[in-house]
Amino acid sequence: MRNDVLWATAALLLIVMAPGCGNDGFGRRYKVYGTVTYRSQPVESGLITFDPVESQGKGQARVATGTIRNGSYTLSTAGNDDGAFPGSYRVTIRSRAADYTQVAARAQGGPGHQLDVIRATRKAKSVIPRKYQSLNTSGLTREVKAETNRFDFELED
Repeated sequence: MRNDVLWATAALLLIVMAPGCGNDGFGRRYKVYGTVTYRSQPVESGLITFDPVESQGKGQARVATGTIRNGSYTLSTAGNDDGAFPGSYRVTIRSRAADYTQVAARAQGGPGHQLDVIRATRKAKSVIPRKYQSLNTSGLTREVKAETNRFDFELED
């Protein structure tokens, strides 16, 4: 009889745990990728953020972000380009250029001085219009669907 109880307990645990196998607890996300251009040129580097307009049910309202490289991006919610939840999003884009020549000059082939890096980063200038950096002024929105999504952004002055 004791063996029957062990097997029943093991079977129950498998039934309870099986639906969660391979799930990170967040739920299903969908691939989101695309391009970002400004004045018909790819934005070399930056950050793109999809911020949910409202709660999308079941606690799934989560920000998704992506790094822009050579004009292309892929979104992640929990990492590894896992995509975004379906729903409506407001979008912001940031791209800044810093002059690190002073850092390199003082480093003389070694690592840069931290204070020089901080100064150069603070002086970095936006390479796209600043309006795209704020949820209140970007004017960019997208609807992520329960499928692979491609969103291209052509930024204007």
